[in-house]
Amino acid sequence: MVPIEVEASRGRATERRIAWLTLVLGFTAGAIVALAGLARWGAGLVIGTALAWLNYRWLRRGVNTFVLASKAQAGTKKPRVPFATYFLMLFRYGLIAVTVYVIFGYLKVPLLSMIAGLCALAVAAIAASVYEILRPVE
Repeated sequence: MVPIEVEASRGRATERRIAWLTLVLGFTAGAIVALAGLARWGAGLVIGTALAWLNYRWLRRGVNTFVLASKAQAGTKKPRVPFATYFLMLFRYGLIAVTVYVIFGYLKVPLLSMIAGLCALAVAAIAASVYEILRPVE
């Protein structure tokens, strides 16, 4: 049986790996597409990747807040979570939607390229998962 501290450490390492893989994979794809002559598409991939990374960081922060609040109130019947946590969990979707709308409307960056950039997070999560599966256990 693996100690809880080791499992938590592995989880944090995987979270960090997903964060930097999101940026590396998305920015690399954006650069390749831009160098291929599709500058607006490349910009859309980079913008979508940056939004996906921000979304991931905010989601991770919100989930960590929920976990800490539930641990701190383990004996109570109805644990209380700060209202700001709920607000920020929902606010991130609104912020991403407004950002994509403004960039699409004013900078004329293709919407599909930004959506593809948002998928960089999923690709990074899959890559990190495959790494964890193939990596020998210490």
